[in-house]
Amino acid sequence: MPLQRTLLACCLSMTFSAFAAPAGDLPLMPWPQSVVQPSGGGAYALTPQLTLHISGDHLEGAESRWRARIARQTGWPLLPASASSDHPNIQVQIAQAVDPIPQPDSDESYHLLVNSDGVLLKANTRFGAMRGMETVLQLIENTEKGTEIPYVTIDDKPRFPWRGVLIDSARHFLPIETVKRQIDGIAAARMNVFHWHLTDDQGWRFASSHYPQLQEKASDGLYYTQQQMRDVVHYATQRGVRVVPEIDLPGHASAIAVAMPELMSAPGPYQMERGWGVFKPLLDPSNDAVFRFIDTLMGEVTAIFPDPYIHIGGDEVDPSQWNDSTRIQQFMRDHGLKDTHALQAWFNQRVEKILEAHQRRMIGWDEVYHPDLPKSILIQSWQGQDALGTVAKNDFRGILSTGFYLDQPQTAAYHYRNEPWPQGLNGADQVQAGEQTQSWQFTMPRLKGSALKGSFTLIEGKNGWRGFIDFSGKARRMVSDIRWLSPTQLTFSVDTWMGPFQPMVTLTQDKLTGYMLVGNVRYPTEGSKLAQVPTGIAPSVPTPEQMQNNLIGGEAALWAENVNSRVIDTRLWPRAFVVAERLWSAKDVTDSDNMYQRLSAVDRWGTISVGLQQHQQAEVQMMRLANSSDITPLRILAEVLEPAQYYTRQHLKFQVGHYDYFEPLNRLADVLPAESNAVRLLDKQVDRLIANRADHAAAHAIRQQLQRWQNNSDAVMPLILGSYQLKPLQQQVQQVTELSRMGLDLVNALERNQAYGAGEVAQMHTQLDAAAQVQDETVLALVRPLEKLLRSFK
Repeated sequence: MPLQRTLLACCLSMTFSAFAAPAGDLPLMPWPQSVVQPSGGGAYALTPQLTLHISGDHLEGAESRWRARIARQTGWPLLPASASSDHPNIQVQIAQAVDPIPQPDSDESYHLLVNSDGVLLKANTRFGAMRGMETVLQLIENTEKGTEIPYVTIDDKPRFPWRGVLIDSARHFLPIETVKRQIDGIAAARMNVFHWHLTDDQGWRFASSHYPQLQEKASDGLYYTQQQMRDVVHYATQRGVRVVPEIDLPGHASAIAVAMPELMSAPGPYQMERGWGVFKPLLDPSNDAVFRFIDTLMGEVTAIFPDPYIHIGGDEVDPSQWNDSTRIQQFMRDHGLKDTHALQAWFNQRVEKILEAHQRRMIGWDEVYHPDLPKSILIQSWQGQDALGTVAKNDFRGILSTGFYLDQPQTAAYHYRNEPWPQGLNGADQVQAGEQTQSWQFTMPRLKGSALKGSFTLIEGKNGWRGFIDFSGKARRMVSDIRWLSPTQLTFSVDTWMGPFQPMVTLTQDKLTGYMLVGNVRYPTEGSKLAQVPTGIAPSVPTPEQMQNNLIGGEAALWAENVNSRVIDTRLWPRAFVVAERLWSAKDVTDSDNMYQRLSAVDRWGTISVGLQQHQQAEVQMMRLANSSDITPLRILAEVLEPAQYYTRQHLKFQVGHYDYFEPLNRLADVLPAESNAVRLLDKQVDRLIANRADHAAAHAIRQQLQRWQNNSDAVMPLILGSYQLKPLQQQVQQVTELSRMGLDLVNALERNQAYGAGEVAQMHTQLDAAAQVQDETVLALVRPLEKLLRSFK
């Protein structure tokens, strides 16, 4: 019988290829490595009398948790589990009992078979069983026939062993129940690391028994007791999730400076830091008391957190205090340290030896990388694939976070395209005989910090246009989707560390003007033509073997300048599932349209089954803003809005002096999804209509949506005017009405093959340009598909 397959057969089935068939239509995310459904279809029916049996290992609390989630998904009051059952509906068979503490190399593979006999989940360890059970739960569907699980055979294991989420509890303190809910989400996404950022300039959240002044003086009374942290570790362990603590050293240390100024490189005085940014306080590497402090502190950390890794941060060190100290400068001369980078490496070597004495390994951000450190350290990269490529080529191991920053509102498709393995140019940037080139340099001022500078080169060959871009100090990247909108107006696309980057520029003689679309925000830019193709920096691409051995995964990062406990779920979910899929699924599972379809299903499932609160948090914020429980008009307005992407919101706050802890996260922008799904779908219909003006179904769909937004104006305006926090959106409400009307006119004209005069087109472009500006930290997403419609009129 199928349910009697041996565990040997299960193990043999795990020898599948690392590259799987593209994802299908089952509501699964991450998509498994191998999914086979019988040609005749079929589904196994569940009833309220269902039984679930786990054998081979004791999974504390797992059966009751899984049954409770099934009850939430079905709405059934499940009967108490029976002591035994000869034929359980769901069998979980584990080959061997292992230490319940998850490890970096824990076996997470599983085999799932669903047929007329029931559900059989086989795994070598508890960790595979936990991952497989999330798949089972995602497969449970309430159909027109009843509650069913489709017949399917799945063989699965993760592509990368390290798949995590960093959550920052230092800048905005998060209650324990909030932290635990995110761990539930991490486990549901088949991720396995909760990276807990516990200390930073703005707060010390780790309760120390040896140095109680840390939490007494530098936490505002908001910190985690040692018992609470142990409880979180236990909670995560039950769900197969590692907890990696981060204690920032030697920088991001303003909180330490407040409590223990004697350890710092400058005398102070110090006070609690309320702003966001990079600050000067640094631990003093010349003071042996600093290392005694770290040794004692790490003894406390390791007693609570059993994971083999401890994160020391190590990033964004402002060397001012080291440079200004005559004592530290003499220390550097005495030790032959030529600069502050070498001093930080020396400091990290001392810290690494302390961690080694506590049987722990070091993980840190890019800045800790140094050839003098042992190969046992792990580098977490915020600087990108090129930095990771260099790490891997020198046989250090690394994980990627660039492109997975979820505190930045970015599209799910952007995260989805973010391949952890560095990609080469494969000679595409080389100019061949007979090809024509043009190169342009550009400067794009930003709202905070130095201007972005670079150049791009266009190559016209026999197969059309291709091109590459060179950002100052960054490796060369090929660009895609090069389009000449007119003989002088150009656009193309490229993914960057800032997000999707799309120039919309006019090239006339030797002058470049226009803007760069960074995410959804327009940044004015200017430049000039270059006399020759610039010399660029080649991407750092390791060998396939080095990538396989040394690049072991990645982490989504949720920094908390714009995140608190009231909005955290809206920032993390459901986008973290997209990052999870990139790190779990085969490299060639890349169809964004398919991903969005499954993301919609997992968004609903995560709310119902897992208990994630992205929709609840948005609803509560909207009720507060609208002063009403009837928030339908505000919801409809929100469909066409997006938070300003990249770091635009942070930089706008900085410009007006509000980039600090006291800035309330109480705007509509704080709970808007990172992208408008309604506008994304409208854009698809626009593409259809442009491709075929006789596509009446597409035209009808566009009209319906535009009329919905147009008709909402009268209902939403009283809510806007009745709330001082919504009033800044008043102009956008008017613009939605006007642009909806414009869109309806454009659809009608397109279907009738009607032409517009140059003056009319210019006037509409001016109207769209005005509506595209950031307002109250939001962007009117409706502009994009309407621009596309307008440009279709030749």
